[in-house]
Amino acid sequence: MSDDRALPGPVVGLRREREVLTVALGTHRHVVLEGPPGTGKSTLLRAVAADTGHDVVFVEGNAELTPARLVGSYDPAAVMAEGYVSGSFIDGPLLTAMRGSGLLYLEELNRIPEETLNVLITVLTEGEIAVPRLGTVRATAGFRLIAAMNPFDAIGTARVGQAIADRMCRVVLGYQDEQAEREIVTAVTGGDPRQVELAVALVRATRAHRDLRTGSSVRGAIDLVLLLDGLLRLRGLDRLEAPGAREATRDALHAALSGRIRVTEGVERTPEAVLDEILEASWPVDVPAQDGPPGPVPPPTGDGQGKAGGLPSEAAGPDSTDDRRQPGRRGPRQTARRELQLRHPSFDEVSPEVGELDEEAFAALMGEDPDAAAALLADLALATDRELRSAARRLAARVFVQVGRVGAARVRGTRRLAPARGGDGDLDLERTLDRWSGPWPPAPEDVVARRWTGSRRAVCLAVDRSGSMSGLGVAIAAVAAAGVVLAAGERLGTSVLAFSDRVEVLQQHGRHRAAEDLVLALVGLRGHGRTDVAAALRAASGQLRSAAHADERIVVLLSDCLSTAGDPAESALGGIDRLDVLCPLPAGGEEGEALTASRALAARGGGSVAAVRSLTDLGPALTRLLH
Repeated sequence: MSDDRALPGPVVGLRREREVLTVALGTHRHVVLEGPPGTGKSTLLRAVAADTGHDVVFVEGNAELTPARLVGSYDPAAVMAEGYVSGSFIDGPLLTAMRGSGLLYLEELNRIPEETLNVLITVLTEGEIAVPRLGTVRATAGFRLIAAMNPFDAIGTARVGQAIADRMCRVVLGYQDEQAEREIVTAVTGGDPRQVELAVALVRATRAHRDLRTGSSVRGAIDLVLLLDGLLRLRGLDRLEAPGAREATRDALHAALSGRIRVTEGVERTPEAVLDEILEASWPVDVPAQDGPPGPVPPPTGDGQGKAGGLPSEAAGPDSTDDRRQPGRRGPRQTARRELQLRHPSFDEVSPEVGELDEEAFAALMGEDPDAAAALLADLALATDRELRSAARRLAARVFVQVGRVGAARVRGTRRLAPARGGDGDLDLERTLDRWSGPWPPAPEDVVARRWTGSRRAVCLAVDRSGSMSGLGVAIAAVAAAGVVLAAGERLGTSVLAFSDRVEVLQQHGRHRAAEDLVLALVGLRGHGRTDVAAALRAASGQLRSAAHADERIVVLLSDCLSTAGDPAESALGGIDRLDVLCPLPAGGEEGEALTASRALAARGGGSVAAVRSLTDLGPALTRLLH
């Protein structure tokens, strides 16, 4: 047995396990095969059975497998006619295997009820079983019990008792090596070698990901190759290098693997978000990423010039490039290490080597200067260094959510006086005059009244992504989104959108999205396009309309409110009960045009303004607004 070709059968790899199982059967041992799904337990058994000339009696283990179903039972009609004679007894799979020199294969051993497993104790020890009225049935010399189980599945399973375990040999199967898995996928699918290589790499990455409790088996790679090949053909793409191939890969990846993987308990991420991260890290270096990093934020369109202001950002270094000068490139640009070194004095401490992110150094920087640390982390999330980028995105999902958790506060169940446009209540003359412009009398939507309202509220966060959004601006946006989502509860519904001269809904109202996933979407944002605040407010109002039972509909606008496109912002306040503005300002900067515009718009919207100069300003502002 020095050559795999001496062992016929469809088994790829598993040479050691195959030899052990063959010898165990030859020495009259009973065996339990342990391993996760897709490791070839059934295939291995059938191959060895064919080699040794054994028949296989298959039994699917589950909670409904009673002793009578396993052993057999009397046919009631035959008993009425002939009585309790051997001819009235119908053998179950256990007696069928015992009488016929076969292998009884029990699938999912740890799902079988204990009282059913106890039936096997005497069979395993003495090779016989006593059946009431039928007598003792002795197994032929060729009978063996082979069981299989997945020890990592905790749902619907039970611990196999020591009495059974002590009577069986145990063979543990793991996943084959990468080359063997490629051979399996190629044999089943006949797929293109590049597609097979990528599919196997993606599947194997799910087994080692820190946020996944269970990864995919090789069956996922088989399905992925078949789906990817079909999508490429359907979309007229002939190879992975073609534009659009990455998007097709992402679609196939979600369909093939999202149902096979299991996210670790306590990790608030969706399977799709984890798969996007794995795809980004595993995409072949020599294949252009025409579609940009995978994720829920689609490539921006339009070539309008953004305003110079906007969220706080750092000046671009000499290595920087601009998306508007690269019409063929889609998605946010990525940042080279040289540019990161010029932007951030602490870059070399946090990333001393290519592909390395020192979390201890980052934690120290976060303690000394939270704004500098957050700006660095946001830029690292778009580094050209793939391993560094992936590590930064994982860290950003944790850090920004934790910072956002500090500022999150769930609403309480009290009622209070609150301003509302139109409707019944006492006239709030000051707010009405602030909102009103034009001929007398004011339009109904410009009249503000104060009335008692409950605490059921709907909040939409609108993040300005125009202009020069990067670094600290991205971090502030990510933390704000995390804080809003974390504050959601029974009486506070939330939604999040990003806007420039077009609007992108990142979380729809009424649909839960993990804060970590939202952060990963936002750290991929970069400044682009002009600022259409009116379009953002209309989109936010549309989100809030779906909150049919809300007593108050609030928009939190993270923007300097300096519109450079679209209608005047005050014309789009319909359907919004209160508009609060988080106005980002440069650290140490004076109050200027942005804060003036923000105050004017917030006054028209019946809300307030909070200046955000640093990350530490955001928590108190969010807490006040969300109370």
